[in-house]
Amino acid sequence: MKFLDPKFRTVLGLLLIIGVMTGLTSYSSTLYKMFCDFTGYGGTTQRAEVPSDTILERMIRVRFNADVNSALDWEFRPLQKETKIRVGEKALAFYLARSTAEKPITGTATFNVTPAKAGKYFVKTECFCFTEQTLAAGEAIDMPVQFYIDPEIAQDKNLDDVDTITLSYTFFRSAKTGEDEKNDTISASITGTSSHNKIN
Repeated sequence: MKFLDPKFRTVLGLLLIIGVMTGLTSYSSTLYKMFCDFTGYGGTTQRAEVPSDTILERMIRVRFNADVNSALDWEFRPLQKETKIRVGEKALAFYLARSTAEKPITGTATFNVTPAKAGKYFVKTECFCFTEQTLAAGEAIDMPVQFYIDPEIAQDKNLDDVDTITLSYTFFRSAKTGEDEKNDTISASITGTSSHNKIN
């Protein structure tokens, strides 16, 4: 039978491999994000709907860092340098964002913690980073983040040496802002053309 032909099986196998590789390439960024979210790889933090119901005596210092991509006309900084909390204890911190742009602009935040191995135990219950943020020209707002350190960290011997965790955010110009500006330019161009035609 044709299906038993070694050459046919080889060709079929190669086609299947190519198909799988193409699929993985198409969804690689999504799969990588899912992997990071699940494992905490690269310092990716976790997310939960409710805080921990277990609080340990172990204390951990949490430091806060902020950066802004040069393409975003914002000032962004933490309102506190650090805080000390018990493992499992709910904590609240604030960042200040101020727009220096002359029109509304939308930003999106990326985040991670160091050391990276602590990422899977750093859990956020509320955060400005969960959604894009839009600021009007000159607007300034306080952005809250509520978090806790998962008590499971006490069971991980690889984290016994961790007594300080740094939470970092970097704000980037949202793709939405670029699309809005492009649409505004097109609309202005159309309006200008219409007005010109009307005058003539």
